[in-house]
Formats: sequence, structure tokens, C-alpha cells
Amino acid sequence: MMTGEPLSEREHQILEAVIRTYVETAEPTGSRTVARRFPLGISPATVRNTMSDLEDKGYLYHPHTSAGRVPTDLAYRLYVDALMDRQALSEVERTALRDGLRQEGEGAAIERLLRRAAQVLGLLTQELGIAAAPQLEDATLERLDLIHVSEQRVLLVMSLRAAGVRTVYVDVPAAIPAGALPPVAAILNDRLAGHTLREIRATLPARLRDTVAADDPGAGLLNVFLQSADEMFAPVTRTQDDLLLGSAAVLAEQPEFASGERLRSLITLTERRDLLKHAVAARGLGEGLKVTIGVEHQDPALSGFTLVTSEYHVGGLKGVIGVIGPTRMPYERVIAMVESTSALVSELLV
Repeated sequence: MMTGEPLSEREHQILEAVIRTYVETAEPTGSRTVARRFPLGISPATVRNTMSDLEDKGYLYHPHTSAGRVPTDLAYRLYVDALMDRQALSEVERTALRDGLRQEGEGAAIERLLRRAAQVLGLLTQELGIAAAPQLEDATLERLDLIHVSEQRVLLVMSLRAAGVRTVYVDVPAAIPAGALPPVAAILNDRLAGHTLREIRATLPARLRDTVAADDPGAGLLNVFLQSADEMFAPVTRTQDDLLLGSAAVLAEQPEFASGERLRSLITLTERRDLLKHAVAARGLGEGLKVTIGVEHQDPALSGFTLVTSEYHVGGLKGVIGVIGPTRMPYERVIAMVESTSALVSELLV
């Protein structure tokens, strides 16, 4: 995370004034504008000198020959961490958010809600909404069934709490009598149900130790489970389709994308979902709200954007929901909207 030189109280006030003005107008901010718009009790000359000091410290910069200045990524980081006032959504915004999430759509319940959440977040914040499907590493096995397909093939059907059903074909080296499957399934359910896929992979040998005699018809199948646990109980591999996006049209209308080069960066953002997937995955879970600004991104292609995300919960699983947009964004409102959306998604998925 970016850090800079400590600032005086006056520098804090003027930096906040510049950020708020620039977020609102998208135009470089001059000292006279700050002195006129904010009751700081100091002259434009003092504001100008202080802005020059802030530029020397890396918090402001001149975008061109204009007399005005623009906040840097370092300035936005300080603003988010120390200067801005956290705000709650208005009753109108809460109602719009809740009504939007309750609209019906196609697909499974979780996917339908996440898709709506990404769309509604984008519309209400005027950023690009993002929703990532739950990570299944910590999905809990509720029960499993074994279905006889052929002499040397068995279908493993796993019901995962809040994560649907997963099926895996199991090839066995020798013929397994169909009558051996129910006892083996009973053993597996007794030893594995109620545990996460992560726990099962790590402890399967210990859990299945001494469950059947070596000459039992099911011993060969249990041995296959022991040898292939990492593959059978691995979390489902996610695809780019598990990252749901709202409409990019709202972003295209923002001043940052008026030029051809910046518009191309937006197109790249929406076409290369791998960029967003990696950015979301790099955040990890268990961190609640997270704001990644400009150069803090690992990929330079995202250096012109801010990503704001928060966790939602479904059963024992966690996913991420949020928005991405230009670094010039109304952070107070966007953060409040993202946090409220993640909480409401968690509530509706109960």
C-alpha cells in the first residue's frame, strides 16, 4: 500500500478540497477555485503555496500546462484511509438497491442474484459492477452417492452445501460389484460428510484408515479414493464466466474515456476478463472491504482504475462483489454502496 510524507492539518484540508472538487468536476483544480468553494479562512496565495508543497510531496500533479492540479493515486489512498467521512446510504438508495436485487432473472439462484447485483451496483454507482462466484475450496460436503456405470467405472455424486452438486467419474482398476457400492458410500458419508473439500483432501487417509478388511469387495474402490483424493475432492475449476460484469456503458460516458486511448483501455478491461479475475483473486478473502487504487494493482493495464470490493457470504462460502472505475470516483458513496450490496446479497442468500 502506498504511503507518503506526513501532512499538516492545512495540507490535509486543501488536499481534501482538491480531491472533492476534481471528483465532482473532472477538471484540474486551481487555488482560486479551492479558496472560493471551501471556507478555509486563507487566501488563494496561501492555497497555491500549499498546493505546490503537496505537489512536491507527490499528492498532486500538473496534467499539462493548466494552472490547476489533479490528485495522484497517493492522494486518493490518503483520502480513503484518513480523510473521507464514511457515509450510509439514503433510504431511497437502500430501497432502489433492494428492489433491484429482488428482480427475477435466468439461471441458478446464486448466479441470478450475483448478476443482478453487478448490474444494479453499476447503475447506482455509475461504475462497472463486478461479482465473483463463491470459492468452493471451503464448500461443505453434505452427502455423496456412488452410481454403478460399468464394471470399471463409478459415478461419484457430491452434494455441496450452498454450492450445488458436483459429479466425478471414478475409474477403478478392477471390476467392482454393484453390491459393493452402498457399503462404500455409507463409509464415505460417515467419515466425510460435514467436512469441507479442503479438510477432506488433507485428512482422507486418516479418515478411511481401517474401514474395511483387505479382502472386502469395496477395499479396491476405497483405495482409489485414497490415491485420487486431490483430484476427486478438488474445488471446481472456475471459468471466466464466474466473473459477472454489469454494463460498461455507464463508464464509457465518463470524461476519463473521452480520448481514444483511454476508451481502448476500457474496452480492454471488459474484453480481457482474465485481468479482472486475477485482480479479484489477488485480493484474497477474509479481508472485508478492500480498495485498490491505480498503481497498487499488480497488472499495469489496471493502473488507471480503482477496484472496490467487499465479501458476501453464502453458507460457509465466500465471494466478492464490487465495482471498478476510474481512480476519480466518489469514494464515500461507492464504498457505502458496495458494503450495503454485499450485506444484502448475504442476507438474500440465507
